Amino acid sequence: MPVPDALADLGVRADGDGGRVRVWSEHASAIDLVVFDPDDLDWAVERTPLERDGNGVWSGRSARLVAGAHYGLRVDGPAHSDHAFNPVHTLLDPYARGLARADDGSWRGVVLGGLEESGFDWGGVSKPLVPLDRTVVYETHVRGFSKLNEAVPEPLRGTYAGLAHDASLEYLTGLGVTTVELLPVHAFVSEQRLVRQGRSNAWGYNTLAFFAAHAPYASASAQAEGAHAVRREFASMVRRLHEAGLEVVLDVVYNHTAEEGRQGPTYSFRGIDNASYYRHDAHGRYVDTTGCGNTLDFGREAPVRLVLDSMRCFAEELQVDGFRLDLAATLGRDDHGGYTPEHPLLQRMLADPVLRTTKLIAEPWDVGPGGWQTGNFPAGFTEWNDRYRDRMRDFWLGDLRRERETGSAGSGIGRFATRLAGSSNTFSQERGPLASLNFVTAHDGFTLADLTAFDVKHNLGNGEQNRDGTDNNNSYNHGVEGEAQDPGIRAARRRSIRNLLGTLLLSAGVPMLTAGDEFGRTQRGNNNAYCHDSPLTWLAWAAEERPRHGDELLATTRHLLRLRAENPALRPIRFGRLGERIPSASQMDWFNADGDTMDADDWNSPAERTLQYLAASTPETEAFNRILLVVHARETEVEVVLPSAAGVSGYTLLWDSAEESPAGVADGDDRPTMLAPGDRMAITGPSMRLFRAEGDA
Repeated sequence: MPVPDALADLGVRADGDGGRVRVWSEHASAIDLVVFDPDDLDWAVERTPLERDGNGVWSGRSARLVAGAHYGLRVDGPAHSDHAFNPVHTLLDPYARGLARADDGSWRGVVLGGLEESGFDWGGVSKPLVPLDRTVVYETHVRGFSKLNEAVPEPLRGTYAGLAHDASLEYLTGLGVTTVELLPVHAFVSEQRLVRQGRSNAWGYNTLAFFAAHAPYASASAQAEGAHAVRREFASMVRRLHEAGLEVVLDVVYNHTAEEGRQGPTYSFRGIDNASYYRHDAHGRYVDTTGCGNTLDFGREAPVRLVLDSMRCFAEELQVDGFRLDLAATLGRDDHGGYTPEHPLLQRMLADPVLRTTKLIAEPWDVGPGGWQTGNFPAGFTEWNDRYRDRMRDFWLGDLRRERETGSAGSGIGRFATRLAGSSNTFSQERGPLASLNFVTAHDGFTLADLTAFDVKHNLGNGEQNRDGTDNNNSYNHGVEGEAQDPGIRAARRRSIRNLLGTLLLSAGVPMLTAGDEFGRTQRGNNNAYCHDSPLTWLAWAAEERPRHGDELLATTRHLLRLRAENPALRPIRFGRLGERIPSASQMDWFNADGDTMDADDWNSPAERTLQYLAASTPETEAFNRILLVVHARETEVEVVLPSAAGVSGYTLLWDSAEESPAGVADGDDRPTMLAPGDRMAITGPSMRLFRAEGDA
């Protein structure tokens, strides 16, 4: 196995005398660099044999390898079941920073100079470096975000430039999110199955090149100008978002490539060294822990180095702020195929001087044996918390259904409270609540509105006879599947949405909001819309295209995000410990509906569905703050006695999920409601109320 330093500077580096290329292949017997006519990508103008060193790195120089040159690789090697060498194929350099496609469908790398050489200037703009406790992630799609926004000039809609347009930035900053997480923007292609069906992969989880930005997301003018202009537009997007104080996190797919299964297309890795880049079993068959046909072998140094170099390229050269690592359990599988948090790839991300300053977000599972690893990533990673997602959906939707059908919700409030307070039973004391990336929805699955309107998926439009997409949605249609005419059902659905939104944005941990959920976007029950690049998945901007009451829900989302920012008690950095005062942890006290401290029966009884949560912050840099969250998860009315606590003299109402809009939005009345400890108040559920506790520390 090559040592890490031996794999430095792979790819092309241009200089005054042309350029040099370095490619790794352990098993190749010959590699040629091929340079093509820039006006005819099928016409080779030079072919240069590369020389191999003792670490499997093949290198060579060409005076034609200048900025803008188009090149490929032809690789020969032994004929064996583990290999796929064919010197007739022109292959893509795994480190290519720009791409172009030839008429025969094969790909060419494009040599790119530095951004500065293309006239790009960062203008002194630096990364926002939003602290993790203040981070609110907004998951969106580059094309889908602005494609229908008439406030964005038509040529820029659905592009990197469209996301960076003033209208987009004003919306995002006005919403109150801090960090835009983009669905994959590494260059990708559609799976062969979709191509045969006349469909396309709209989400992008099928990576072709790990160092190049996806060209079709650039404006038409940038695409026409070439790969250097695509890269410049991407960088301009990052700079503009940073100027607005917004971070950019990329959803990155390093676990597999677009070459699919063994009979799939050969673009790059398979033809360069199939046996070394992909995992195989003892019989030479692909080991697939991704569900996508192949799995990169992270028991080998070259794939590990590929990932680290790609991340550094985007974090350093293009200034992105972090990465959401798709199917990250695969990245932690060693040379025996088992997951370990001590895996060199994960540990080197944390040790790298550039990457350790970025946000590292793991999707902590894959589809292989032992693939569910939530809570088992190293300190320094934040993880998608599927336990949070499932419990909160079940608490507000599944339990509501059960109570209506059987008279009992079937579960109490204890597990809900654990998730609300940061999932301390999932993440270690050392890692704290910020290890939890809380989410109720994501790109994959129902939208928030559809969770409340559909009991089952409706994916016939995907062309797979409704077989694709999960059947475990934890959703509840409130009595009618799909669109409902009954105003009572529509109102109940909106209340459920507000309860789920409120729970997400008021929980300890890092919240992730899926684009469009803030105004009730629907995909008409499709919970796997990966192949729809259409209005089904694009954000609606025109008022007539948005759901009824969308403006009220948007106002509620903005209000909740402002409350989260203003109240550090809602966003602790560390877990509290009973009887101790821990800096940047919230001291938590729990009360039942009678205002008494919760006991074991209150926590465990399925009949107990009301909770009062008093959290007092002990911040290192912010003023003392204390909040009271009252949760009542039953449709019947209950009388709640507000708790007495040392130093608390009163409670100011900040939000009530029973209201269609936050106080002061609908009726112009912004006067707070003040109540005293021991006061009684009636609550009709299911609903939540948030108070600020007044008084001394």
